[in-house]
Amino acid sequence: MQPQPSNSEAALHAVDYWQVIKNRYGVILMTLLLVFMTAAVITYVMPKKFQSNAVVQVKPSSRVGTVFGDGNTMNQPMTPQFFATEFEVIRSQLTLKFVVQRLGLMTRWNMTEEEALGTLRGIVDAQNIRGTDLIQISVKHTGAEDARDVAKEVYEAYKKRREEKERLIAEEGMKELEKAVLDQSDVVEEKKKQRDNLLRRAPRMIQDSITGANGAQGIQGMQSTLESQVEAAKTVLSELDSTIKTIDSLNADEVIRYAANLESAGSDLKSLYPEYQAQDRILTGMQTQGLGPNHPTVQSQRGTVQSLYKQLQASVVSFKDSLKLKRETKVGEMADLNKRLAEIKEVAVNDVVTMTHIQGVADEFKTQQEMLDRMKERLSTDRINLKQPQNIIELHEEPLVAQFPSSPNVTLNLILGAVVGLIFGIGIAFFLEYLDTSVKTLEDVERYLQVPVLAVIPKEVGVLHKQSGMSPDAEAYRILRTNIEFNRKNPEDNALTVVSGGAGEGKSTTLVNLAYICAQGGYTTLMIDADLRRPRLHTFFDINNSVGLTNYLTTELMLEDVILQTPVDNLFFMPSGILPSDAAGILNSRRMSELIQDVKQRFDLILVDSPPILGVSDASVLASEVDLTIIVVQHRKLPRNMLLRVKQSVENVGGHVIGVVLNNVDVRSDSQYQYYTSYYTYYAPAETQIAQQKGAPAAQRSSQPASVSPSSKDDTLY
Repeated sequence: MQPQPSNSEAALHAVDYWQVIKNRYGVILMTLLLVFMTAAVITYVMPKKFQSNAVVQVKPSSRVGTVFGDGNTMNQPMTPQFFATEFEVIRSQLTLKFVVQRLGLMTRWNMTEEEALGTLRGIVDAQNIRGTDLIQISVKHTGAEDARDVAKEVYEAYKKRREEKERLIAEEGMKELEKAVLDQSDVVEEKKKQRDNLLRRAPRMIQDSITGANGAQGIQGMQSTLESQVEAAKTVLSELDSTIKTIDSLNADEVIRYAANLESAGSDLKSLYPEYQAQDRILTGMQTQGLGPNHPTVQSQRGTVQSLYKQLQASVVSFKDSLKLKRETKVGEMADLNKRLAEIKEVAVNDVVTMTHIQGVADEFKTQQEMLDRMKERLSTDRINLKQPQNIIELHEEPLVAQFPSSPNVTLNLILGAVVGLIFGIGIAFFLEYLDTSVKTLEDVERYLQVPVLAVIPKEVGVLHKQSGMSPDAEAYRILRTNIEFNRKNPEDNALTVVSGGAGEGKSTTLVNLAYICAQGGYTTLMIDADLRRPRLHTFFDINNSVGLTNYLTTELMLEDVILQTPVDNLFFMPSGILPSDAAGILNSRRMSELIQDVKQRFDLILVDSPPILGVSDASVLASEVDLTIIVVQHRKLPRNMLLRVKQSVENVGGHVIGVVLNNVDVRSDSQYQYYTSYYTYYAPAETQIAQQKGAPAAQRSSQPASVSPSSKDDTLY
C-alpha cells in the first residue's frame, strides 16, 4: 500500500508551483499582455452587430380532439423535443421566405432570394427561456432597424403558419370525430336490440337483476349481498346469546356492574349506575368517620342507596327483556334472509348460462353507451371551440431597435483574453521551467556535483569594502569563509582559485568580497588577478595593473615589486600586469608554481582569480597549481550538464573542488532561500550606527608597494 502524502508535502508542492510563477512572472505578464492586446484588437476590428428580440409564448392547441385522446401533435406536452421542432420551424425555408417577401429583402439588401434566405438563416436564432414555455426569437444584424424588422416579421410568419396548420388539423379532426360518433351510434343501437331480445325470454328474477330493478345489481351481486347480510345477522345473534348467557350466570350485583358497562345498555342504566356508586361511596365514608348505623344521616343515606339499587335492578330486568326481544327479531330476519338466499342460489344454478350471456350483452351495451355519450360531449365542445378564436401564439416582448451593439462583447472578450492569456502564460512558464536545466536549488548542486554548497550569495550584492557602515551582505561571505575553513582537510591548503563555467557569473566579485571578509577576520590575505584574458580585480580598488603577475613571471622582478597593499588592513593585491599573447603558457610554468609555493609561506590565504573554465584553458592550469578550487555558479544560468563539465575540468588536471558558491540568488523571488539569508534583518545595522559611520572620516590610504608586515605564518615579508 502506497503511503499517503502528508499535508506538509502538499504544501511544499504548492510552494514549488508558486515559486515557478514568481520566477517566470515576466513571461507570464508578457504572454498575458500579448493575448490581451490580441483580444482587444480582434474585438475592435470585429463588425458591430445589433440584436432585436421577440419573446413569444407557445400554447398547445385545445380546439379539436377525439374521445380516445389527442387528435393532433399540437396537443402534445411542452417537451424539449417540441421546442426543438418549433425552433426549426421558425428557421425553416417557408417561414424565412415569407419574411423575404414581406420586407422586400432582395431589393433592400441587393441580393438574390437564395442569398437572402442564407443570410436570414445565419442571423435568426430561436431558443427556449429556461424553465418557461417562452421562446425567444433573436436576430443579429449590422443594422439595428433591419434586426428589428426581421424579428417582427419572423414572429408574424411563424404565427401565421402555426394558426393555418392548427385550423387544417382542427377541421380534419372534427370530420373524423363526427364520423366516429355516427359509427358508435350504430354499435350502441345494435347492442341494445340484442339485450332487449334476450331479456324478453328470461325469467323475471333475471330481468330484475339485469335491468337493476329493486336496486339489484345482478344475480351474483344479489347473492353476495344476501350472504353478507346472513353473516352479519349470525354475528349479532351470537353476540346477543353470549350477553344473555353471561347475565344469567352472574349474581345481582355482578349483573348490575356488567350490564352498566355494556355498549348496548340503556341510557337509564348507564346514568343510574355511576350515581349509585357515588352515593354508596358517601355512605361508606360516613361509616368510616365513626357514624353508627342508627345515625339519622346514615339511615337517610342508606335509604337513598337502596332506592337507587332497586331502580338498577328494575333497569337490568328491562335490559334483559329487550335483549331477548332483539334476539327473537334477529332470528326471524335471519330465517327470511336464508330463504331468499336459497331462492337466488337455485336460480343461479338452473339459469347460469342464460344469465351470464344476458349479463355480458348488457355490460357491453352499457360500455358502448358510455363511450357514445363521451364522444357526443366532446363533439359538442369541439364545435363550440372551433367557432372561437384561439390565441396559441402570444407575444410578450415586441422587437425594438437596439441602441447599443450586442456583439462584440468588449468586456467579455477582454476578460476572456486576460484569462486565456494568464492560463497560457502560466502554461508557458511551467513548460519553460520543465525545459530549463539550469541550477535552481542547493539540492541540484549537491546531487550532480557531490560537493557541498559553501554559501548562498543574494542578488545585487555590491563590493563590501566600498560600502559604508555594517553591510548585512557581508554575512553571506562570513558563512563562506567559515565553510571553507571547516571543509578543507589540511590547514596548509591555503591557496584557492575561484572559477566559473561562463563569463558574468560573479566570480571576481565573490573573490574580492571573500578576501575582504577574511582580511577583516585577521587573515593576511593575498589576491592574485590571474585572469589574463579580462582582468577586473584592479578596478575594485582603483589600482593600475600595468605591473603585476605577468611581469613577475616573465622578468626577474621581486615579489615586493608586484604585491600592493590595499586600503584594507591585512589585504594585499597582485595585479595581472600586461596581458600576454599566450596566457596559458605563462601560467603553466615553473615560476608560477614557485610563486604559489612562495606566497603560501608568506600569507594566511591566497585567492587566485581566473577566467571562465569552459572558455579557455587558463583556469584548468590554475586549478592544478593551487590547493583548492571554488566554483561560482550563477543561480538559474548554467545548465546542470555544463556544471558537471566544470567540475570534471578541474578534476581532470588534478585539482580539488572544495565546494560551490551559489551566486546572484533573488531571495525575494526564490522563497526557499530566505531561510539561508534570514540574517539580513537580524544583522541590519541600526540607523544611529550608520549615521555615526557616515560622519567618521574615511581612512586615507594610497596604493603603494607593501611595507614590511609580519605574517601569521613566519616573520618574512607578506
